[in-house]
Amino acid sequence: MAVLIRTSDLPAKRRHEAWRSIVCDTLGPLDLRIDPDAPLRGEIEFGKLGDVGVGRIDTSTPHSVHRTSGLIRRENPGLYRVVLALSGSPRLAQDGRQTQLSRGEFAIYDFTRPYELAYDSAVRLAVFSLPHDQLSVPIDAVATLAALPIGAETGAAALAVPLLRRVALDHETYRPGSAARLSTVVTDLVSAAVAERLELTRSLPGDARQRTLLLQVHAFIEQHLGELDLDPATIAAAHHISVRYLHRLFESENTTVAAWIRQRRLERCRTDLLAGGTESVSVVGARWGLPDSAHFSRLFRRAYGMPPAEYRRANTVLTR
Repeated sequence: MAVLIRTSDLPAKRRHEAWRSIVCDTLGPLDLRIDPDAPLRGEIEFGKLGDVGVGRIDTSTPHSVHRTSGLIRRENPGLYRVVLALSGSPRLAQDGRQTQLSRGEFAIYDFTRPYELAYDSAVRLAVFSLPHDQLSVPIDAVATLAALPIGAETGAAALAVPLLRRVALDHETYRPGSAARLSTVVTDLVSAAVAERLELTRSLPGDARQRTLLLQVHAFIEQHLGELDLDPATIAAAHHISVRYLHRLFESENTTVAAWIRQRRLERCRTDLLAGGTESVSVVGARWGLPDSAHFSRLFRRAYGMPPAEYRRANTVLTR
């Protein structure tokens, strides 16, 4: 992401004017309201992830931004914005509703209608701009959820929040091809989280619903890799789908459920081995659902070219 403004790079007397220009002209049209005598400290970054705009706002100075009817008449791109509180408690208001977000919560609001986003104290935010036609939920349905908090406790939101956080923090590391794919994942998960909040999940298009379900299955597998009874029947039951449909989901990834589980277990073992430590190879394998040492060693060698103990020794030497 490009740094649009970093107040520490500017003389104090120019900070208010520069911040207003960035907020009102680059991210707007918006109306900035701030105490002209308040010391202004902060940073704004912005970039693109495919069709999705990604921004980070970090400031310790209380102020607010407003999208007014006059500004909407002046320029009115068909966008939703999603704000995720990385720290602090921003306040968002739209359509007569108001919410104060807690860390790890996000909310959606419509850029085509008036709103207010205010900070009474230090905040760090991730803000995403999504074209209306990218979100797989009807506009009138989204309107009923505008400015209401969506937490990360369960369902698609539990996947969306960490993904949004990582995308905002790691945006500049993604290659163009990965960025385009990630933009689809972001819009799918935001769509699914909004639809779940509205109990409209079944209204999602089939492809978006399928991609979201696969992400949920992946997350479930990651959480249960160390359990010996992790198998297609257990996974399917946890997601209220048939085993046959579960296998079809993985066919779209050109793999199988068993192969995916095996790959993820081996990758977790490899990560632990690279971290060093004094644990035996058998303990590492058992931790990630591979308790048979001989079987673990054969699988690891097939995947990485050498047995696990040899792999750890070789990489320990390389990192010294």
